[in-house]
Amino acid sequence: MNDEKTWAAVEDYLVKTLVQPDEAQRAALAASEAAGLPAINVTANHGKLLMMLVRAVRGGRPGKVLEIGTLGGFSTMWMARGLGGGGKVITLEMDPRHAALARKNIARAGLADAVEVREGVALETLPGIAAEAAQDGPFDLVFIDADKVNIPAYFEWSLKMVRVGSLIVVDNVVREGAVIDANSRDESVRGVRRFNDMVAAERRVTATAIQTVGSKGYDGFAVVEVVGD
Repeated sequence: MNDEKTWAAVEDYLVKTLVQPDEAQRAALAASEAAGLPAINVTANHGKLLMMLVRAVRGGRPGKVLEIGTLGGFSTMWMARGLGGGGKVITLEMDPRHAALARKNIARAGLADAVEVREGVALETLPGIAAEAAQDGPFDLVFIDADKVNIPAYFEWSLKMVRVGSLIVVDNVVREGAVIDANSRDESVRGVRRFNDMVAAERRVTATAIQTVGSKGYDGFAVVEVVGD
């Protein structure tokens, strides 16, 4: 039973039974596939978990989310639905084609007023967002789902823009088990390992990581809680 066919079948069952994506979310996935975007979006069950985390961490307030890595906007849409009235998701996307499709998907879902898609290289965009956060208030949740080489830098910037109680969620941190190889020459694996070492040494946070299996194969995500200034 420990094979990818079984994992995908169980995921399909759970999504149909518990997650139940709506038509706009299914349309977003179909549009992304038709446009030739890489099939690296979060799964529906992971997307709903992000929505639930946003609802939990915002504590009854409108909610403010930063996403690094938009792709077609599937995860963005899930998180926007956890915001509450007046909340905002700012999502960063380097590829103009991906950003344009994400805007269409988000608008189709009726979420255009709750989401701002910003184009550009994240490490060039983040200083300005940090300056805005210093003036307008911190983010409740940051979701990092972009290139793995720069996860340590994204994490450093995220720490500048959150508050005690905020969450930083980082996707794809298991790398099909390759994360345990201290001698790996894969720059994505090395980026994840540097991030893990940073989190372990950072006194302001506590964290865990969960291994996952399903239609995307074997991977996992980390959840970092900000516990101190």
